[in-house]
Amino acid sequence: MDIRKKITFNYVALSTFSTSLLCVIVFFLFRENNRYHFLKRLDDRAKIVASIHLQKDPEKIKYYKALKKDGLEELIEEQEFVLKINSHNSFDYNTNLNLPNEFYTNILNTGKDSYEIDNKYYLGQIFKEGTQEYIVIVGARDRKGTDTTVYIVKIMLFGGIGFVFLAFFLGRFLAKRVINPVVRITKEVNRIRASNLHNRLPEVKNSDEISDLTNTFNDMLDRLETSFEIQANFINNASHELKTPITTIIAESEIMLLKEREVSEYVQSLENIYSQASRLGNLTESLLKLTQTGYDGKKQVSDIARIDELLMDVKSDLDKIYPDNRVSIKLNFAPKDSNLFLLPCNKPLLELAINNIITNGVKYSDNNEVFVTLSANSDIIKITINDIGIGIPPEDIPHLYEPFFRGKVAARYIGYGLGLPLASKIIRMHDGEIQVQSEQNKGTIVTIVFKKTNIKNFNVES
Repeated sequence: MDIRKKITFNYVALSTFSTSLLCVIVFFLFRENNRYHFLKRLDDRAKIVASIHLQKDPEKIKYYKALKKDGLEELIEEQEFVLKINSHNSFDYNTNLNLPNEFYTNILNTGKDSYEIDNKYYLGQIFKEGTQEYIVIVGARDRKGTDTTVYIVKIMLFGGIGFVFLAFFLGRFLAKRVINPVVRITKEVNRIRASNLHNRLPEVKNSDEISDLTNTFNDMLDRLETSFEIQANFINNASHELKTPITTIIAESEIMLLKEREVSEYVQSLENIYSQASRLGNLTESLLKLTQTGYDGKKQVSDIARIDELLMDVKSDLDKIYPDNRVSIKLNFAPKDSNLFLLPCNKPLLELAINNIITNGVKYSDNNEVFVTLSANSDIIKITINDIGIGIPPEDIPHLYEPFFRGKVAARYIGYGLGLPLASKIIRMHDGEIQVQSEQNKGTIVTIVFKKTNIKNFNVES
């Protein structure tokens, strides 16, 4: 059963239930109202009967009889009984009355009671004549109340059946109105393929769930389109970067194999092949490391490292690669409690990430001064890397984390555009945040923040 039919069925079912419940309540309230007014009429009759019985004046007796006959509406099968009370539990019984003992007992105890049998009502009251008490019982059949009850039942029955049919058509209309936007969204979604990810669902101005669904789907398409573009850009750049050294190696080898050459030529050719092979090896290693960070970072967190010691290790590695580097590590804001520097992490990967960022500072500042500041407290661990190099143009900042992206200024330096994307992924793998502030020709500030609330959630392997 499709959703449209389910909505229609549920609407009809709920409407039928609520209408039936309303009809039952109305029926009982209407019936009780009829009963109340009919007993009120019997009460008036009982008072007149008592007055006729108690009056000794013939003229007054005649008046009350005329009032009963002409002034009051005639009752069906009306009966009147006046029973003398002899004692608290004794009275003159009339054999024409076939009423239960509880009825008489209640009258004697409370002074008044009513009883119904086969749609005929009896009302009994106690009246006094001096010291003598009497039970006056008036009985009659409420034919009018029965007729009106039957009439109202017919109205509710036929009206209820008509309302069920009306509810069916209203339910179909409601289902169509509710489902149509979803059907429209489904048709639009089915038209979207990888080749036309730029298409978007028409915006819905109403602030309802359908509008939220449309906006959510459009946001997802934005992310998918961006991911596809980045992926396509990555593949194109990776293919180009890998193809260049491979083509050079093949071409160099083919030239050398065409004929015998001097030893110096072989040495020069091998040096070219070695240079291209080293470039290919470095590029492949960077791609492999970039791929590693795509796995579940929490499973890779297997160490507890002190960030200050990790920075010193990075500085030691830099001293071997760039002996004349001018990197300064400042611990001026170091806390007294060294345990605040502890961080659950994958130490080799995190060391690689920080190394890449500091190396960028050295490279793009033409080996000028690079300041690394470390601070920590009970809430965060913060690393700030500040260089006074070439800076980053504003238009390049949104693309910093795209693999192989290199700005026009940075393209003058040797590199593949993988260092910062790799570092960003590693830091995010450790639930850290990286922020880049830069001004062209003035320098760059990279801030790395690890929040202690996130650190507590790491699953550190023993």
